[in-house]
Amino acid sequence: MIEFNCPNCAKAFRVPEQFAGRTAKCKACGASLRVPAAVPVQTPTPQPVAVEPQPQPEPSLAHLPMRTRRLIADAQHMAEAFRRWPIVRILETRGDPPDLYRIEYYVQGLAPGDDPERPQERGVHRVEIQLTADYPRISPKCRMLTPVYHPNIDPSHICVGDHWTAGERLVDLVVRIGEMLAYQAYNIKSPLDAYAAMWADLNPDRLPIDPRTIRPAELE
Repeated sequence: MIEFNCPNCAKAFRVPEQFAGRTAKCKACGASLRVPAAVPVQTPTPQPVAVEPQPQPEPSLAHLPMRTRRLIADAQHMAEAFRRWPIVRILETRGDPPDLYRIEYYVQGLAPGDDPERPQERGVHRVEIQLTADYPRISPKCRMLTPVYHPNIDPSHICVGDHWTAGERLVDLVVRIGEMLAYQAYNIKSPLDAYAAMWADLNPDRLPIDPRTIRPAELE
C-alpha cells in the first residue's frame, strides 16, 4: 500500500501500489494530486558483532605424557626446596619443562692434589644432571663440572644408578650427591676412583669432610 497526503489540504490517503503515478482529485478539497511511487522498505544491513576471544583453559596435566608430568613436578620441587638454601643453588636449567640442571654445591669436599694419594679441600662444586628420554625409569646422567676426589665419582660419571628408583624425587638425588661430595656417603667396595677409595679407607677419622646437613628443612 501507498500512504500519502494531499499537498493542498493534507488529507491522508492510502491506495494500492498499482495506482502509483496516476492523477486524481482530492475528495476533500478537489485539488489535483498525483499518487507517489511506492517507497521500498529498507532492510537494515546486519552489522558484524565483535566477539572477544575467550581464554583457553590450560591443558590438564592428566593428558600430558608421564615423563612431561614428572619433569613439571621436578621443576616445582627443585625451585621450592633450594630457593633459599645456602648449600645448594640451581645455576642453570635447559628445556621447557627442564630436563637439564646445573647445580652448585657449597660444601667442603675434596679435589685431586699434586699427589694422587693426597687430596686437597675444595669448597665449591658444580654438577650437571641430565634427565634422559628414559627418565624416570632410568636414573639421570650425572657428571662433575669441577674437579673432585671421591671413591664413587670420576670426571665423567657420578655413581647414583645403584640406588635409583623411578619413585625417587630429583630433589632427593640432588641432596644425595651433596652428601657424597661432603663424604657423608661413599662406598669403597666398588669404587670409580681407586686412590680416593684407598684414602677414605685409611682416613675414617677425617670423615665426613663437611658434617653439615645437606638436606633443606622443607624436605625433612
